[in-house]
Amino acid sequence: MSAACTRSLPLAAALARRGAGARLLGARPGSAPLDWTNLGFEARPVAAYVRYNWKGGAWDDGALQPDGNVTIHALSNALNYGQAVFEGLKALQCKDGSVALFNPRANLARLTAGCARLQMPAPPAELFLKGLERAVAANAAYVPPYGTGGALYLRPLLFGHGAQLGLGAAPEYCLMIAPNPVGAYYSGGLHGVDAIVVEDYDRAAPRGVGAVKAAGNYAPDVLPSRRAKAAGYSVCLYLDARTNTHVEEFSTSNFIGVTKDGTVVTPASPSILPSCTREVVLQAARDLGLKAEHRPVRWDEVRDLAEAAACGTAVVLTPMRSITRGSEVVRFHGFETVQRLFAHISALQAGDAPDPHGYRHVVAL
Repeated sequence: MSAACTRSLPLAAALARRGAGARLLGARPGSAPLDWTNLGFEARPVAAYVRYNWKGGAWDDGALQPDGNVTIHALSNALNYGQAVFEGLKALQCKDGSVALFNPRANLARLTAGCARLQMPAPPAELFLKGLERAVAANAAYVPPYGTGGALYLRPLLFGHGAQLGLGAAPEYCLMIAPNPVGAYYSGGLHGVDAIVVEDYDRAAPRGVGAVKAAGNYAPDVLPSRRAKAAGYSVCLYLDARTNTHVEEFSTSNFIGVTKDGTVVTPASPSILPSCTREVVLQAARDLGLKAEHRPVRWDEVRDLAEAAACGTAVVLTPMRSITRGSEVVRFHGFETVQRLFAHISALQAGDAPDPHGYRHVVAL
């Protein structure tokens, strides 16, 4: 076992350090002592994290550890060169009492593509899915009960570590899966927010890594987002870096538009992150009998949209009330289609509707 990535004690001994009953394996969903109606979206202690390590060309068998702390060398690639990718997905208790991951294979496909771009060893499908299942089973008590709208959010993080002075392949890689219970983002129903177009910063360069869920892609947005919030806007919208004429995406979410004829449209660009939620939204639109298009979207088209929204794992869909670019303010008067899509996808996630596309992956607890 690597000394560079936090060493795990045998499971029983490691969890005993946190006190009796710390790990609620086999407990029913929702049995942890939490206020399930007021979880929000913030980090909370859970029973266990999952960790796999890669060294010498192979992944190990993985281990559970009682917290998310890791010890790595100061010269690790993740810290010095940003060699890290991550994912985000949810496990929910369904109407029939089962607990299911939602669309995990899409996350695996995106993680694998990101690993190829950053020259990291991608986990085999079986290892990735097993790791997610282990994280859910070990934290079953932290899965919010059906009907609360909450979920066990899972954050797989893969990064290069070990002493490495020059740029190149890291000697070791670590895949951590961090679970965290989160509440329903919109407990009182959907409500619109205001966005602002970022004019003085770019999200991703042409032919860069905008299509990779790389850790380093998000730090540059901290300053623009802080300024936007200080000015009263909830989220930033970025245009293409080459011409500033086409919509790309929001700070942490893809862009969804609804035309006046009811077509659901989302921008296509090699610089846009391929959102797992975006593909579900487009399929949901087709399932509801709506036309769906994935194509370049000019900024000029935004002025004529009937509705606009951001889509992502955390909230599924966030409707826009307005989008401001300089002195121009584009206002949207309602989000009926966005609401229909949100309700349809929420029903799929919670097992309230048939799953013809096989999104739900039931976990044995």
